[in-house]
Amino acid sequence: MDTQKQQKPEIIEDSETVERLASRVILYNDDWHSFDEVIAQLIKAIKCSYEKARSLTFEVHVKGKAVVFEGDLPECLRVSSILEEIALHTQIVT
Repeated sequence: MDTQKQQKPEIIEDSETVERLASRVILYNDDWHSFDEVIAQLIKAIKCSYEKARSLTFEVHVKGKAVVFEGDLPECLRVSSILEEIALHTQIVT
């Protein structure tokens, strides 16, 4: 029997540091939403032009997913929640 206590690594997360780290919002393709629905929601979420939203939507359609936004974690959460308002599938990665 080991008499030494096993120590768990200590994880220190400074909330300001975590918020400053670049995160990305990934949007996944599905078979339920039209191009127009996705384009409109992207414009609402990331405040981009129609052409940019159309390009991102086409990338999602062709590749199955695309990074649609990159920024601080709170902004990524905001963007993701807007996209999910119409049940789009997103993921935030850091």
